[in-house]
Amino acid sequence: MEEFGIAAGQRVAVVWDGSSPVGALKRLVDSVRASVGADGRVAVENVNQLPRSAHKESSFDVILSGVVPGSAAQHSAEVLAEIARILKPGGRVLLKEPVVTESDNNSGIKTAAKLPAALTLSGLVEVKELQKEPLTAEEAQSVREHLGYQGNDLLIVQIEGRKPNFEVGSSSQLKLSFAKKTSPSGKPSVDPATAKLWTLSASDMNDEEMDLLDSDELLDSEDLKKPDPASLRAPSCKEKGKKKACKNCTCGLAEELEQEKKSSQPRSACGNCYLGDAFRCASCPYLGMPAFKPGEKILLKENQLHDA
Repeated sequence: MEEFGIAAGQRVAVVWDGSSPVGALKRLVDSVRASVGADGRVAVENVNQLPRSAHKESSFDVILSGVVPGSAAQHSAEVLAEIARILKPGGRVLLKEPVVTESDNNSGIKTAAKLPAALTLSGLVEVKELQKEPLTAEEAQSVREHLGYQGNDLLIVQIEGRKPNFEVGSSSQLKLSFAKKTSPSGKPSVDPATAKLWTLSASDMNDEEMDLLDSDELLDSEDLKKPDPASLRAPSCKEKGKKKACKNCTCGLAEELEQEKKSSQPRSACGNCYLGDAFRCASCPYLGMPAFKPGEKILLKENQLHDA
């Protein structure tokens, strides 16, 4: 069929809906079969049953939908996605659908601008509008009966789209070269001007034109002040109730906790408690305990702690 660009040997699907006149549908199918010949194939599907069809992917070269004279077929996103699935890569779909000129309607009928967008979102490419004209009296009556739309701003649009020349989910390996370019000698080439810029020899240090900065001049009076040890602590060391220093502590908390441990130990009045019982007085809290080194932590039982 020259009207739809159908050639001999092609596989064609004709999609119809409940508003399609039976006689017009039969004439269209017979005409398509005559065009594809014995080597071709023609399948007839209802638009509402198409998403549940058993057709395999990439089954048809051409799909005609809503082109039966008097048809008021509406193509949902599900239908358009199924059409894109069963089309062969590079295959064409031609469809007709009644549209409205105003977008602020509650009928669910697409506008002339939204119909091409719907085909594009379904995965079709090269979407183009072939024809747009007012509905015939037969088509207008069919729309009123099957879609319940009573407005006078209806148009019939014929539109075409193609499936990309690849199947959904297909992949191709990219040829990328990451080989490093080297000079003929095998060493990377270096710009002489760049090399000279980053080279500093001993003779440059004695050059009177070479202006060198004294590193001490980069410090101001604030940099020379001794910092407060508390300011050097990590945020976790400043938490209230923190009584454990980190491993390899550098903020001074470990030394501070060590001093607290030493100050918390009972102090000797005579200074000889660590030598043993022979040097301890009768009220010594360390009485009965072995000798120990000065500063060594000693744990005393509560019944041993009493006033002298």
